[in-house]
Amino acid sequence: MKTNKLTTKRFVIRKSLLGTNTVITFTNNKDITFTYDHDEIYSTYQEKFETMSCFQQYKSYTNSNTVPKFCRELSEIS
Repeated sequence: MKTNKLTTKRFVIRKSLLGTNTVITFTNNKDITFTYDHDEIYSTYQEKFETMSCFQQYKSYTNSNTVPKFCRELSEIS
């Protein structure tokens, strides 16, 4: 299966990316780079994302500074 790579300026979980086998890399303003498997994070914490009001309204969750603490064990930091 093909892996899609996406480079962004923020951590993002987005409904439109579900099932696309996307690995996301982002570098925050402190020059820390995070890499994570979008679907793995979503499927592990689906219930948490689905109950967030931002996710219900915008179908996405973003954070421009870091990977949320509850997701860090599933991401690589460099």
